[in-house]
Amino acid sequence: MDTIIMKTPIMKNMKLKMLMFMLLSSSSVLLGCSQEAEDVETIASKHDAAQVVDYQASRNTGSWGAVYMSRDELKAQPVNIVDDSSLPNMENDPSLNEWEAKFEGSNAFVTTDGKKLYHYSCAGCHMHKGEGAYGAGYYPPLANNSKMQSKYYIIDILINGFRGMPSFHMMMNDEQMAAVTQYVVSDLNGYTDTVTAENVAKLRHANPPGYDPSE
Repeated sequence: MDTIIMKTPIMKNMKLKMLMFMLLSSSSVLLGCSQEAEDVETIASKHDAAQVVDYQASRNTGSWGAVYMSRDELKAQPVNIVDDSSLPNMENDPSLNEWEAKFEGSNAFVTTDGKKLYHYSCAGCHMHKGEGAYGAGYYPPLANNSKMQSKYYIIDILINGFRGMPSFHMMMNDEQMAAVTQYVVSDLNGYTDTVTAENVAKLRHANPPGYDPSE
């Protein structure tokens, strides 16, 4: 015989009270920090507290990532910049004085010594013995090079430049170009042909190429 359980009003009332108790308990857990006293430190209070950050110290220690500067800091005089007061004035710079001795402030060579002109202007790429080099690019050898037998070939390149090599149209006069060409022809290759300023004048034109070697 089946047993019939009757739900009385008392049982319903007890279930309702238990449900309300559970809801109130979960609410207190969720409220958590807000139910604490005002003087108790919480995660929220830490977050809301004023943060004091020494931005200058972070820059000095090399921590440049995500450094924010205030408007006042941006208006202030620059700091931590390399002090250039100890650097020599341009007028007294020894390297500049050496440069001026070569060019006399005119951006042109002064000497007519072919060997000096070669070492001043050509050796930086083609090396001091004319052996050429590989580096950021290819610098062909000028020594033991059959192309150097033609003095006009050398003169033409000096006047007009060639690929990555700049033009010396504005840097050397006819006599200087003849002198450095003679050095390449005779000293680096042993050829006997004589190079003169008149040879250079035959190829020189009035319109120098641009400063960009590709022009």
